[in-house]
Amino acid sequence: MDIKLDSKKILEKDFKTGLRGYNQEEVDLFLDDIIQDYETFKKTIAELRNENARMKEELAAAQKRPAVGSTGTTNFDLLKRISNLEKHVFGSKLYDQE
Repeated sequence: MDIKLDSKKILEKDFKTGLRGYNQEEVDLFLDDIIQDYETFKKTIAELRNENARMKEELAAAQKRPAVGSTGTTNFDLLKRISNLEKHVFGSKLYDQE
């Protein structure tokens, strides 16, 4: 992505005046607003690039960690844990209805 203008080029831009030229003060005020916007855009882009890089690093680190359940946990182990949790939460009411 090539950006043709930066705040310095905008600030240093001179316009030739014609027969019925623009009001120089209005042009300067408008260019000042453009410069402020460019600076804001530049800062935002830098922040987003830094955040993007940080998130890529976090993703790479997360991908290197072992997945949950890869430590030998089987479906049977999970069902047993769920059953124990149900007994603890619902007590004997759950099993009295059978």
